[in-house]
Amino acid sequence: MDYELLVKQAEGLAEGNRWDITLYANLSALIYESMDRLNWAGFYLMREGELQLGPFQGKTACTRIQVGKGVCGTSVEKNTIIRVQDVHLFPGHIACDSASESEIVLPIHKNGEVIGVLDIDSPVKNRFSEEDEKYLAKIVEIIERTV
Repeated sequence: MDYELLVKQAEGLAEGNRWDITLYANLSALIYESMDRLNWAGFYLMREGELQLGPFQGKTACTRIQVGKGVCGTSVEKNTIIRVQDVHLFPGHIACDSASESEIVLPIHKNGEVIGVLDIDSPVKNRFSEEDEKYLAKIVEIIERTV
């Protein structure tokens, strides 16, 4: 995986961005097409005190997630990146797609508040590494500078 290229492509998509949804849609497609062994890549965005489904690539998904519930809601509650090697061992995991085996969720911030998460699922256990996390965090930083 050429992560340097992925980050450069993300920067290119963010340059001149005029509508956040456009950026989220393009980044979900970029990640889904660039990374191997994924079955879902996209965004949940904070609205009315809960996470609501945003742009994504993959099968249909849960439309709302409460803060503190599942991997995404826990990432928001704890304001931290969560990398889960086996989702079946994560207390309260929400199975939007029964094929998912591992997951990584990265919170997105604006003005010090969590405004959403980047959520990526894989049908393979132990799919996400420290390297994945490092470069996905760089993509989140691009989002945070842009939205």
